[in-house]
Amino acid sequence: MEFQLEHAKEILSRTPGSLNSLLRGLPEEWARGAEGPDTWSPYDIVGHLIHGEITDWIPRTRIILEYGDAKTFEPFDRFAQFGKSDGKSLESLLDDFEALRKQSLKALDSLNVTPDKLSLRGSHPELGVVTLGELLATWVAHDLSHLAQAARVMCRQYSEAIGPWKAYLPIMNSR
Repeated sequence: MEFQLEHAKEILSRTPGSLNSLLRGLPEEWARGAEGPDTWSPYDIVGHLIHGEITDWIPRTRIILEYGDAKTFEPFDRFAQFGKSDGKSLESLLDDFEALRKQSLKALDSLNVTPDKLSLRGSHPELGVVTLGELLATWVAHDLSHLAQAARVMCRQYSEAIGPWKAYLPIMNSR
């Protein structure tokens, strides 16, 4: 599918509500349950998305629009949420994410990203040259992958409880 900014914004605007519907008010064992050591819980995922709103998508969009590939993006700390979310409730994180996403989408609108700008190039510290279109498409795919991850992590909390039905649920065995 070809990237279309208006379609992307439709998905991006729905992510906070999707997470809110899935997670708000759940007991701790659902919110903090993970798949084992060194895996993320739904709580961790929301913290990670918050960190991305602050340091990744819009800041990098601005860098591409202002400097092109002459300025390399700051490296993204994929694990910053483990310190930054400490002591906050899941409800607080969900509220923060919703507010930050609204700000990000307003900022994106204000940047007047037209189809001809999607081919503008940026410089990623690990991937090298990327385009604005690729960055914005990745934002959407990143959201969707973490929504799927949260659902998978929650699903696997019942991995043993479902007994033999595990054979019918590929999500129980996939990564």
